Amino acid sequence: MNYNPIIQAFRKHKKFLVTTHVNPDADAAASALAVAFVLRSLGKTVTVVNQDVIPGWLQFLPKASTFKKAGILKNVHYDAAIFLDCGDLARVGSVSTLLKDGKPLINIDHHKTNDRFGDLNLVLPGSSSTAEVLYGLFQKMNVRWSKELATLIYAGIMTDTGSFRYDCTSPETHRIAGELMAFGISPSDLYTRIYDVIPLKDLKLFLEVANSVEFLNNGKIACIELHKNVLRKFSDGFDVRDKIFGLLRSTKGVEVIAIFNEISVRQTRVNFRSKGSFDVAQLALKFNGGGHAKASGCTVDFSMQETRKKILREIIKGI
Repeated sequence: MNYNPIIQAFRKHKKFLVTTHVNPDADAAASALAVAFVLRSLGKTVTVVNQDVIPGWLQFLPKASTFKKAGILKNVHYDAAIFLDCGDLARVGSVSTLLKDGKPLINIDHHKTNDRFGDLNLVLPGSSSTAEVLYGLFQKMNVRWSKELATLIYAGIMTDTGSFRYDCTSPETHRIAGELMAFGISPSDLYTRIYDVIPLKDLKLFLEVANSVEFLNNGKIACIELHKNVLRKFSDGFDVRDKIFGLLRSTKGVEVIAIFNEISVRQTRVNFRSKGSFDVAQLALKFNGGGHAKASGCTVDFSMQETRKKILREIIKGI
């Protein structure tokens, strides 16, 4: 991989807009913060912006307070825009209103369905996470590492690999994690901050919601519908989808998981996970989405019930 065009762009431009996908997860948020951290160390001006506020459970990340919400910004002066962990340009949501014609787009990602929308693209589908892609980039840049920067990269890698349990974890991933730990990172402390933070109220509600999971096709398919009125009851920092995926991943016999999230009466967000050979990235692509073979998603312009019928029909055909 030739990192030089990206490195030259980082050094050439003075002002940057840095963003990631809507509802950022740990890899997305940590990657955006890591890029901002490095650019600022080079004397650059950086605005980190997202459609959504950074989730409460990620507020402990170094420099998390620098995230700005797109809705409160009328204009951002920048020379180049950097997109982290976005398979396509639409994934940034309302941040698109801040983009300006003629300004270069830099696309850094690890999703195999990435459509290379950038003027410059650093897309490595073989990497476990966008954070792992950034590690390679920063090494080529001879970045001076610190505990803060190492924490951001480690957090992104740890979460996108499911704490090093998913198939995307490679020997290189473990090697990088080991090098990052040399900067004083405590994996157990980081794990506790990210995962062991469930309020009792959310736990009780989660148990109620989890009881509505449906199992189809002799238990090979698990699906659940999450309505807006239910999602609003959870704390801002509680990621109910992640907890459902975690529960169903450990359920014997389940091969494909689909979570249907109500956006409006005519629009549904669907998140997929696969434990077997079923490629959910290809499934998502059929509905203009994308992601990984084992983790993907799409937004469908139909009601939840209609979306459910269409999605389950495709899963049953392919499983």
